[in-house]
Amino acid sequence: MQEPDLQDPRELYHTEGFEKQDQETPALQTKMQPKPDCGEKTYQGNHKLENRRVLITGGDSGIGRAAAIAFAREGANVAIQFFPGEEKDANEVAEYIEEAGRKVLLLPSDLRQEDAPEKLVEKTIAEFGGLDTLVLNAAQQISRPSLEELSIKQVQDTFQVNIVSMFALVKAALPHLPAGSSIVTTTSIQAFNPSAHLMDYAATKAAIANFTVNLAKQVADKGIRVNGVAPGPIWTPLQLDHGQPTEALPEFGQDSLLKRAGQPAELAPVYVFLASNDASYVTAQIYGVTGGEAINL
Repeated sequence: MQEPDLQDPRELYHTEGFEKQDQETPALQTKMQPKPDCGEKTYQGNHKLENRRVLITGGDSGIGRAAAIAFAREGANVAIQFFPGEEKDANEVAEYIEEAGRKVLLLPSDLRQEDAPEKLVEKTIAEFGGLDTLVLNAAQQISRPSLEELSIKQVQDTFQVNIVSMFALVKAALPHLPAGSSIVTTTSIQAFNPSAHLMDYAATKAAIANFTVNLAKQVADKGIRVNGVAPGPIWTPLQLDHGQPTEALPEFGQDSLLKRAGQPAELAPVYVFLASNDASYVTAQIYGVTGGEAINL
């Protein structure tokens, strides 16, 4: 009899802290040390999203990149919004999607611009002939040690990118989403246990959790499901784009129950599940992928 393939979660991926490093905006995954694991070499599809037409915001790196690669290998055509300047990362993702035999649409777009969400929806529908899956993942995270050092302009930008654009994207997409469609948002452990140096970011993530549950109530009668994923400390470019104090990086994720930071590849299966027909009775839920920290609404 063969032995089961058991894997100690404490010993997977990168188990140590990280060296001090930072990048100018926009941070690129290709310059990170070590590079995040987004499932490029490991994710195997099982035809769970055949012919889906997907729009992913923040799909060039980190969690969005992992979702994009997984969705393509599950059979979806994928449009990726990314911040201008992140083309190098986005082009890499495009190659993985095309290698999976699926269509890809790259959409450089600044979500701080009021008309950006509607244009993203229009371009995706024009390219794919429709839209049925939204992964709302783009975010701005800038660490500030105190409220006194947090500018109102930063607060406005963070809210515009992280939550206002979600309202606009869903509003633009809803008339086109058929029954059976899925919307998956990205909130955060910060919504439930905020860090003092991420005051504006954490506030938007709490708003996203509330938005997710509330939207699910509004669109259930259309046959559309809405759920969210709450990551914990995940190794992504967001952390190096002023998202963490540089001196905190060596201990990033080390205080989780599993004593390490998570990798984007560890979230991809959750996004696939929530988008797929396997989650047909799942809506208005927030799934935590936190390394052990509890989430509560």
